[in-house]
Amino acid sequence: MGMTLRIITVGNSAGVVLPKELMAKFNLEKGDELYVTETPEGLHLSPHQPDFAAKMDVARRVMRENRDVLRKLAE
Repeated sequence: MGMTLRIITVGNSAGVVLPKELMAKFNLEKGDELYVTETPEGLHLSPHQPDFAAKMDVARRVMRENRDVLRKLAE
C-alpha cells in the first residue's frame, strides 16, 4: 500500500498528517508514538519499537526460569 503524506507546520515544528483510514488500519490513536528507523530504502515508520519483541523474549525466559522466586515475591 503506497501513500503520499504531507509535512505540515505545527507551531515551530513540523508534522505529518496521517489519514483516518491509515490510523484505523494500524489501530493508531492521537497521542500514540511511532518509531522511525532509517533503512537503505529510506524511513520506516512503525507503531512498535523495533527491539521490543527481543526484549519480551528475554523477559519471558527470565520469568519462566525464575517462576518460583517471582511467585514468592508476589505474595
